[in-house]
Amino acid sequence: AKGSPGCGLLLLSIQPTASLCAAGQTLVPEPQCFPTPGPGAASAGLPMSTKFRLYTNTTEEGCLILFDHLETLDKCSFNTSLPLVMIVHGWSVDGMLEGWIWKMVAALKSQHKQTNVIIADWLTLAHQHYPIAAQNTRHIGQEIAGFLEWLEESVQFSRSNVHLIGYSLGAHVSGFAGSYISGTNKIGRITGLDPAGPLFEGMSPTDRLSPDDANFVDAIHTFTQQHMGLSVGIKQPVAHFDFYPNGGTFQPGCHIMHMYNHIAQYGITGITQTVKCAHERSVHLFIDSLLHDDKQSMAYWCNDIHTFDKGMCLSCRKNRCNTLGYNIRKERLQINRRLFLKTRAHAPFKVYHYQFKIHFINEIQEKQVEPTFTVSLTGTKEDAKNLPITLVEGITGNKTYSFLITLDIDIGELMMIKFKWEGTAVWENIWDTVQTIIPWTKGNRRPGLIVKTIRVKAGETQQK
Repeated sequence: AKGSPGCGLLLLSIQPTASLCAAGQTLVPEPQCFPTPGPGAASAGLPMSTKFRLYTNTTEEGCLILFDHLETLDKCSFNTSLPLVMIVHGWSVDGMLEGWIWKMVAALKSQHKQTNVIIADWLTLAHQHYPIAAQNTRHIGQEIAGFLEWLEESVQFSRSNVHLIGYSLGAHVSGFAGSYISGTNKIGRITGLDPAGPLFEGMSPTDRLSPDDANFVDAIHTFTQQHMGLSVGIKQPVAHFDFYPNGGTFQPGCHIMHMYNHIAQYGITGITQTVKCAHERSVHLFIDSLLHDDKQSMAYWCNDIHTFDKGMCLSCRKNRCNTLGYNIRKERLQINRRLFLKTRAHAPFKVYHYQFKIHFINEIQEKQVEPTFTVSLTGTKEDAKNLPITLVEGITGNKTYSFLITLDIDIGELMMIKFKWEGTAVWENIWDTVQTIIPWTKGNRRPGLIVKTIRVKAGETQQK
């Protein structure tokens, strides 16, 4: 059953997709089943469910390219010498193309004018109960594969010049397109934007988006928080590089408490914006990578978000980091890499990551303490004052703690740290408030306390 408006994936009940149609058949809106068409479906007299709209500056609806009609390529000014980016939307609640699609198209064309941009409109099969729409993803994937084969055969347009960008169910549609396309050569790139979770989580690579579907596959996971065993976005890795902003479970600025801010910005539709906020954040992170060339978000290879939150993974050595979004370094790997990063609640989303290691020496052997302390940084470009530091565990003596700090601004080279400690009762005999200024070059030792800092700026050693 359909969920809340705009969320796209909240389910009341789900039936196994295998029971919806027999082998070799595809579910259609009526609903009924008919033989799944192959690449030559249109020429065999079977209608295509997907409308391929080439974006032009003259009309927001785009120029319709009809499968197997060469004259429409000329009419729409499709340029065979330019690469093709195809945007594939996900499940539709209202049967209309969502506003983010036009924002992405505009961002692509503004930054990469020499590109064909096509919207794969499959609303007729996406505007169904979620399990039915999920079942239809294979059929649409076949149609896109057939369309790309037709371009290759009729106007010698290479599939290696194709980049599919699929959101939610559209990510799996893109994966099926890559797996169904005939021949040994693959589609150039597939980007999955928070690929859908229900009915795809835990499935084999042939039943979802996977690294085998294109020469290069990347994915951004933004809403994998589970409810009743289900999550809106898929949690498992599905690409060569899988990005998990803020851990991938939920996103800053998307909590229900921010609904009033969304209503102020969007009007009554702000309620819908709140519901789909974290899921659609994947889209806006990708758009952000197109619009802010000077503020590319860097992500780091790490085992899990808990290790990342300790600042343990901020290294770009041996290609351990990569750029999130359009400008990613394309590298096929034998083993998938999961990359983590923090972001802001709004664009531009980039933050600067710093790791701090603090070693405490405490001669009083008492129970753990949970102090409150802040740090202020003085850099060659900017200053950052009174940054709160949260430790994931209580402090005991003679132990080193590592944690992550993020800044919205680039402060340049770190010159000085100002450290403020507000202790608990155990520490009151030592300091009520400790304020220590530590030069970057030497470090400084005070009785009972050693503080060491390590600074790592995102992207400094990233290889282009």
